[in-house]
Amino acid sequence: MKLNVHFVFFCIFTLVCSSVSAQQRVLSIMDTTYVPVLPETPEFHNYNYVYKSRLDSITKTVPLSYNEHVQKYIDIYTERKDMMGKMLGISNYYFPIFEKALKSLNIPEEIKYLPIIESSMNPHAVSRVGATGLWQFMFTTAKGYGLNMDNFEDQRKDPIQASYAAAAYFKDAYQELGDWLLAIAAYNCGVGNVNRAIAKADSRDFWEIRRFLPLETRNYVPAFIAAVYVMNYSGNHQIKVQKSELVKNTDTIHVNHFVTIASLAEALNMEESALCELNPSYKRKIINGTELSPKRVILPKVSLADFSKLYAVLNESVMDVNKNIVLASNEDRRIKRKPSVESRPAFMYHKVIPGQNLSTIADKYHVEVQDLKVWNKLKNSTIVPGQKLKIYNNNTSTRHSSGSTSG
Repeated sequence: MKLNVHFVFFCIFTLVCSSVSAQQRVLSIMDTTYVPVLPETPEFHNYNYVYKSRLDSITKTVPLSYNEHVQKYIDIYTERKDMMGKMLGISNYYFPIFEKALKSLNIPEEIKYLPIIESSMNPHAVSRVGATGLWQFMFTTAKGYGLNMDNFEDQRKDPIQASYAAAAYFKDAYQELGDWLLAIAAYNCGVGNVNRAIAKADSRDFWEIRRFLPLETRNYVPAFIAAVYVMNYSGNHQIKVQKSELVKNTDTIHVNHFVTIASLAEALNMEESALCELNPSYKRKIINGTELSPKRVILPKVSLADFSKLYAVLNESVMDVNKNIVLASNEDRRIKRKPSVESRPAFMYHKVIPGQNLSTIADKYHVEVQDLKVWNKLKNSTIVPGQKLKIYNNNTSTRHSSGSTSG
């Protein structure tokens, strides 16, 4: 993720206007693969008062600043008409899910636009360092925010569960940072990196601390603001909504035993792939429900005629499958590291000295407080002198990161 940002890698979206410079077409080899890395522009020659007025008109809680950095991303996203048209279509299904989760913790509704630049609203998106799902959670952070990952299910891909986890992350980030643009930056690179940038800049203004943040994060916030703009003013840029195949009107049921998605699809007389799209977290196309832990299944609105078939599948079918649940480990990440010349241990121990707290220790090792809690199974932030804390060297400290500094 921290490799040379000018190294070109394959990106899902290649629809970039020919007028965009070569530097603009080079996509970042970081987690947020939908945010092109752009060169800094010292002077601003194309200030657009109309764009500023439009951003001001849609600003609610999150400040939607207008400047040269935002303008560059507006230029890019307004050229990607096909991509943004698809986002408009998919948003009809996903935005109500995001809004409900965000509202539950009083997180600004505008945050619902973040998965556009995180994953292009693809629940199966996996970055080169293993960040997964619509909200692109790394394994450690996902686990810390209550998402389950085992041999049957990866809740990072569950639109509902992952959205509530993202809302909880934003609640924590905002409580610590007190600013929504800083919280958005932290979502990309971690609260620790943002706090270090604040200290260096002696400011809590994102645009002031921006130069001290990792390169991806510097671009991440302007790209977010640009995405909000384009989604709200798509019609002014000849971007047409592309119809999504996701079924908007759905029912939810809870299953208390194992059942295949294929059998449910057959009972509902629908394509298995369409039902998988509504339930993307089930890795083996098996709903692994039990009496103690029933599993949610999203279905299209069920007619009375289909209820009897569905009832038979849910209550009479028996599956011959190994039902042992095996929790996933952090070794499942989609990245192969080059072996280092010097072998490093997987983790080390830090002995707490008087006056230290989790924040100071996290800063010392460039990790996140949440990671320290997860690694050491801490229920709160209380530590005592002499206590030994496990510190991993696998650099999965920030929400996105598999590298040393940025998200």
